[in-house]
Amino acid sequence: MIFTRAPLENMLLLSAFIFCCGVYTVLTRKNAVSILMGVELVLNAANINFVAFSQYTPTGGVHGNVFVVFVVLLAAAEAAVALAIIIGIYQNFGRVDVDQADQMKD
Repeated sequence: MIFTRAPLENMLLLSAFIFCCGVYTVLTRKNAVSILMGVELVLNAANINFVAFSQYTPTGGVHGNVFVVFVVLLAAAEAAVALAIIIGIYQNFGRVDVDQADQMKD
């Protein structure tokens, strides 16, 4: 079986679509978990771009793949911290609504 590379334009269009979905999710949701999922979509769109451009470099390097590993590690750390904050908000207010999060400073 011979694998062929997808055209760069197709991967960039897929990445742009996923990025737009992530930004839309972040801007329109009030639930903190949904906002966190939107941020993860944005990071995954960046990962697709890193892999797409690393495939089309003249040297054929794996630099993009290394960046993807770092972004995945960053996303895991960000998710752990964000979920801890979300649990704190839930314990204080009984629901996870980001509009009430500014009341925690009082």
